[in-house]
Amino acid sequence: MGVIMEINYNEEDRYYLAKKKVENIKGFYSNLTAFIGVNIILIIINLWTSPQYLWFFWPLLWWGFGVVFHGLKVFEVFPVLGKDWEERKIKELMEKEKENKNKWK
Repeated sequence: MGVIMEINYNEEDRYYLAKKKVENIKGFYSNLTAFIGVNIILIIINLWTSPQYLWFFWPLLWWGFGVVFHGLKVFEVFPVLGKDWEERKIKELMEKEKENKNKWK
Protein backbone atom coordinates (compact mmCIF):
# COMPACT_ATOMS: atom_id res chain seq x y z
CA MET A 1 0.00 0.00 0.00
CA GLY A 2 1.56 3.27 -1.10
CA VAL A 3 1.37 6.54 0.72
CA ILE A 4 -0.10 9.27 -1.41
CA MET A 5 1.33 12.61 -0.40
CA GLU A 6 0.67 16.03 -1.72
CA ILE A 7 3.76 18.17 -1.84
CA ASN A 8 3.04 21.83 -1.29
CA TYR A 9 5.82 24.10 -2.45
CA ASN A 10 5.89 27.77 -1.64
CA GLU A 11 6.84 30.39 -4.22
CA GLU A 12 10.52 30.34 -3.23
CA ASP A 13 10.70 26.53 -3.51
CA ARG A 14 9.03 26.58 -6.94
CA TYR A 15 11.47 29.27 -8.10
CA TYR A 16 14.44 27.22 -6.86
CA LEU A 17 13.17 24.05 -8.56
CA ALA A 18 12.50 25.89 -11.84
CA LYS A 19 15.93 27.53 -11.70
CA LYS A 20 17.58 24.16 -11.07
CA LYS A 21 15.70 22.63 -14.01
CA VAL A 22 16.82 25.48 -16.31
CA GLU A 23 20.44 24.97 -15.18
CA ASN A 24 20.15 21.25 -15.96
CA ILE A 25 18.73 21.99 -19.43
CA LYS A 26 21.54 24.50 -20.09
CA GLY A 27 24.06 21.87 -18.98
CA PHE A 28 22.59 19.37 -21.41
CA TYR A 29 22.72 21.82 -24.33
CA SER A 30 26.34 22.70 -23.45
CA ASN A 31 27.20 19.00 -23.47
CA LEU A 32 25.38 18.52 -26.80
CA THR A 33 27.14 21.53 -28.37
CA ALA A 34 30.56 20.28 -27.23
CA PHE A 35 29.70 16.78 -28.48
CA ILE A 36 28.82 18.07 -31.95
CA GLY A 37 31.77 20.48 -32.19
CA VAL A 38 34.44 18.10 -30.94
CA ASN A 39 33.19 15.22 -33.06
CA ILE A 40 33.16 17.34 -36.23
CA ILE A 41 36.80 18.21 -35.52
CA LEU A 42 37.64 14.55 -34.82
CA ILE A 43 35.99 13.45 -38.09
CA ILE A 44 37.99 16.06 -40.04
CA ILE A 45 41.25 15.05 -38.33
CA ASN A 46 40.55 11.36 -38.95
CA LEU A 47 39.67 11.80 -42.61
CA TRP A 48 42.63 14.14 -43.16
CA THR A 49 45.31 12.05 -41.45
CA SER A 50 44.23 8.41 -41.79
CA PRO A 51 41.20 7.91 -44.02
CA GLN A 52 42.03 4.20 -44.37
CA TYR A 53 41.28 3.65 -40.65
CA LEU A 54 38.10 5.29 -39.40
CA TRP A 55 38.47 5.66 -35.64
CA PHE A 56 36.30 8.76 -35.16
CA PHE A 57 33.17 6.68 -34.60
CA TRP A 58 34.44 5.34 -31.23
CA PRO A 59 34.34 8.65 -29.35
CA LEU A 60 31.20 9.55 -31.31
CA LEU A 61 29.49 6.35 -30.17
CA TRP A 62 30.47 6.35 -26.49
CA TRP A 63 30.10 10.07 -25.89
CA GLY A 64 26.83 9.83 -27.84
CA PHE A 65 25.48 7.30 -25.34
CA GLY A 66 26.37 9.71 -22.55
CA VAL A 67 24.61 12.60 -24.29
CA VAL A 68 21.48 10.50 -24.86
CA PHE A 69 21.26 9.41 -21.22
CA HIS A 70 21.96 12.96 -20.07
CA GLY A 71 19.04 14.16 -22.21
CA LEU A 72 16.74 11.41 -20.94
CA LYS A 73 17.47 12.43 -17.36
CA VAL A 74 17.22 16.19 -17.91
CA PHE A 75 13.95 15.97 -19.84
CA GLU A 76 12.62 13.34 -17.43
CA VAL A 77 11.77 10.76 -20.07
CA PHE A 78 12.12 8.11 -17.35
CA PRO A 79 10.41 9.54 -14.24
CA VAL A 80 12.45 7.30 -11.93
CA LEU A 81 15.55 9.26 -12.94
CA GLY A 82 13.96 12.64 -12.23
CA LYS A 83 14.47 14.86 -9.21
CA ASP A 84 10.71 14.98 -8.53
CA TRP A 85 10.68 11.24 -8.02
CA GLU A 86 13.61 11.51 -5.59
CA GLU A 87 11.84 14.21 -3.58
CA ARG A 88 8.57 12.23 -3.43
CA LYS A 89 10.42 9.07 -2.38
CA ILE A 90 12.32 10.93 0.37
CA LYS A 91 9.08 12.40 1.73
CA GLU A 92 7.36 9.01 1.52
CA LEU A 93 10.16 7.32 3.48
CA MET A 94 10.19 10.12 6.05
CA GLU A 95 6.42 9.73 6.50
CA LYS A 96 6.76 5.95 6.94
CA GLU A 97 9.49 6.46 9.53
CA LYS A 98 7.29 8.95 11.39
CA GLU A 99 4.36 6.48 11.35
CA ASN A 100 6.57 3.66 12.67
CA LYS A 101 7.81 5.82 15.54
CA ASN A 102 4.26 6.81 16.44
CA LYS A 103 3.18 3.13 16.44
CA TRP A 104 5.64 2.23 19.18
CA LYS A 105 4.85 5.12 21.52
